Amino acid sequence: MASSQYGHSGLTNVVDRNVEALVKMRRERESRRGIQQRAADWIGDFAGSLPFVYIHFFFFGGWLLVNSGVIPGVKPFDPFPFVMLAMWASVEAIFLSTFVLINQNRQNAVAEMRADLDLQVSLLTEHELTRLVHMVDAISDRLGVPHNKPDDLEEIKQDVPPEIVLERLEKEGSSEV
Repeated sequence: MASSQYGHSGLTNVVDRNVEALVKMRRERESRRGIQQRAADWIGDFAGSLPFVYIHFFFFGGWLLVNSGVIPGVKPFDPFPFVMLAMWASVEAIFLSTFVLINQNRQNAVAEMRADLDLQVSLLTEHELTRLVHMVDAISDRLGVPHNKPDDLEEIKQDVPPEIVLERLEKEGSSEV
């Protein structure tokens, strides 16, 4: 294993560079978030945690115990059917669902960016492989290496324009609806 080929982590320099670039982009994206987005993320994260469940278990359990009249000396302030509790729970549900939607929208935007990156890498890979097939075929011909050329070799040697693929997908997708 040549030390010049591998970085400090034991990975190739290209992998190191790519990981560093991705981490840098993620940190920059996180630093651009405003206070409102940070608060929404924190609330959404907290609402999806076990401490949130425990707090609600004790809060609602305590509310029900107090207002059921089972604790001696404590006068119920929201007797059955617990209208105030239902109102608080409904308001909380409205806000929590809003925070969940905000977080989902942000995650969808990140997922779209990743999908775009995946598409770009796939298109670049397809282009490079097409060029490689050309080179290997030319080398084989130049060296006179006998080989059976598959029937679709010329098709494989053609670049695939992404516009045509997308148009075909849209056409096929719309005909199924």
